[in-house]
Amino acid sequence: MKKILVTGALGQIGSELVMKLREIYGSDHVIATDIRKNDSTVVTSGPFELLDVTDGKKMYQISKEYEVDTIIHLVALLSATAEQKPLLAWNLNMGSLMNALEVSRELGLQFFTPSSIGAFGPTTPANDTPQDTILRPTTMYGVNKVSGELLCDYYFQKYGVDTRGLRFPGLISYGTEPGGGTTDYAVEIFYDALRKQSYTSYLEKGTYMDMMYMPDAIQAIVDLMEADASKLKHRNAFNVTAMSVAPEDFASEIKKHIPSFTMKYQVDPVKQAIAESWPNSIDATCAREEWGFKVEYNMEKMTQDMIEKLSTQYTSLDVS
Repeated sequence: MKKILVTGALGQIGSELVMKLREIYGSDHVIATDIRKNDSTVVTSGPFELLDVTDGKKMYQISKEYEVDTIIHLVALLSATAEQKPLLAWNLNMGSLMNALEVSRELGLQFFTPSSIGAFGPTTPANDTPQDTILRPTTMYGVNKVSGELLCDYYFQKYGVDTRGLRFPGLISYGTEPGGGTTDYAVEIFYDALRKQSYTSYLEKGTYMDMMYMPDAIQAIVDLMEADASKLKHRNAFNVTAMSVAPEDFASEIKKHIPSFTMKYQVDPVKQAIAESWPNSIDATCAREEWGFKVEYNMEKMTQDMIEKLSTQYTSLDVS
């Protein structure tokens, strides 16, 4: 990667990825795009263009104008929101992916887009889910992700586009608040712990899912994109994970820092059903073997960092 276009740059992943990429490759070499504009550092610290990703011609024009060699396509309607608006999810998620792949094909670009544990379904092995396994999701978001994995494989095999991707677990970040995903409770719980010293979980106790702290997810993207292509057997859907946790695990760890914290449960049937269709834990062996995937943050280290970073916004609360 030398000059990179990022779509969805103001989203959960994009807002942190853009800044990391600018730190590595230089501010002028990372072109951030989104359908909206604000006064964040993503917008002010380097090139920024307004872009509706359903407009393939505009995406092509921006890519050519800036002479990019890589597209990192992050735009997506997330799982819980996609279930409420399935047609919109299909049109946005798949239409924008086709546009980004076509631009990459036409201009000979390297390409990245994230997949998700949403690609798995209730018939997928639930524990230590392997890299190559059954993909029969029961959500529109999952259908989009499986379709996207196959489409990226197709563009590599038929057109030689250097497509790469990761199956992300739930991502936890202090940089942006939740945006409609089933795993968002793992972010919400930290905000509510500091705001109210309490949280109401919409998932049942004992609902295990894989999670990853955002700094590890960002580094994984960089490492994969810089990896030797000849060593990649699985290009577009590498399993990656850092921890397998349930809501009560977060509560227990948070209480070490905020002893007054309490949690109760009020289950959301839609989100619970989605969570139950996903694995309890996944196997990231292929990512480790093919391009050296590793993580820095476990549950304890992540919780401490999240509380330290977020507590600056809530200075009235004494956290240890």
